[in-house]
Order: sequence, then C-alpha cells, then structure tokens
Amino acid sequence: MDTQIQHDLTKESDLSLIAWCRAGKLQAFDLLMRRHNQQLYRAARSILHDEAEAEDAVQEAWWKAFQHLADFRADAQPATWLTRITVNEALMRRRRNKTREAHIQSAYQVSTEQDSMFAPGSDLPASDTSRPDQSAWRAELRHHIEERIDALPDIYRTVFMLRGVEEMSAAEVAQALGMPEATVRVRFMRARRLLQEGLKKDFDPHIGEAFSFAGERCDRIVAGVHARMRAAGILKAPE
Repeated sequence: MDTQIQHDLTKESDLSLIAWCRAGKLQAFDLLMRRHNQQLYRAARSILHDEAEAEDAVQEAWWKAFQHLADFRADAQPATWLTRITVNEALMRRRRNKTREAHIQSAYQVSTEQDSMFAPGSDLPASDTSRPDQSAWRAELRHHIEERIDALPDIYRTVFMLRGVEEMSAAEVAQALGMPEATVRVRFMRARRLLQEGLKKDFDPHIGEAFSFAGERCDRIVAGVHARMRAAGILKAPE
C-alpha cells in the first residue's frame, strides 16, 4: 500500500472511510476494521461467551457490512451500524447453539433498581511499578473482573459491555441493540449493581482494560475477511 495514501486515510472519519470503500479503495475498509475490531469483538463475546465464536461472528459481520456498504445511509453512526450487524450475527449464532445458550442462561432475579456506582470507597493497592508482583496482581484482578462480567445475565451483559467497557452513550447502545434508551439505562444500572456485589473490594476502576484486544486477534479477523474477499474475487491473492 502506498505510504502517503495510508497516512492520509488514517486521518479520515468513519463516514469518509465508507465513502472511500464505495469508491473501491479496499485500504479504507482495512482501516475501518482495525479501528472498530475491538468494540465489535467485545460485543460479540458478551453474547457468545466464546473467543473463537466471537472472532468468527465479527469476521462474518464485517463481510456482511462490506456487502451492504451501499445500503448505509448515515442515519446512524458507522460504529453503531457495525455494532448492530455484529450483535445480530452473534445472536443468530447463539440461537443455533442451544447447548451454549442453555449453559449461559442465568436465573438471576433482580428485585432492586438502586442507582449505585461501583463502590467509590473501595480501596485498591496503589499502582506501584517498582513492585515486582504488581503486574501479576493486576493481571489476576483483570481476569477476575472478566469472569464477573461473563457471569452477568444475558440481558445485562451486552448492555454493560457496550456502555461500561466501550463507553458508548446510552442512546448509541439503544440504537445498536434496538431497545428503548430507558431500558438501556435500567439494565446498565442493574449490571453495575450485580458487579458491585460480586467484586466488592476487588473492583479495578480501570475496567476498560477488560477483554483487551491483542494485535494478533485483530490481524486474524482482518485476514479472515480478506480470505472472503479473495474467494469472491474482490481481492487478489498475495503474490
């Protein structure tokens, strides 16, 4: 890829990248994928509870998005549109897998809608990079947080992943999931309450680190979409 073209495209907005894609510049679609892979993966994983299934769902979602670029009318943000496609794909995959759906279905019954944030008074050891055990401790704590998020009931988990981890607005989440904004707010509040009860003083305020997105996984998703493009004759095989 030409260095100057790559440099220029990285500065473009999502809407501009979609316009470049429609004009036939596949480099723009690569940039769009790398820009949003983490968010889409987190959304898919919150539904499917499985890393490999989530990767496959994101690859399929990108392929469908590519095939329907001409249908995008900018009545929603591109990220919201892409998230909606991914969520639909993940839900279809989950419906096909009755065993997994039964496994992750929760019996939680929430009787309170108390609007409480994660305990602000929870005291965590101060970050100290000079301690040799600090990195391992934080990795273990992050793993604990991820397990707690995975344990959330289905109806709360995806809302929390998009609203709390990806920090999408309530309006964006509502549009992506096809539900009223008030429902998003209530479910997010209940998810926070359940996590607060489960994590107690072990909560790490840097929750954005949960389900970190390694470059290797991002590369696999992009490579998978490229394979679909080559099979369809859209992209030439590397020489």
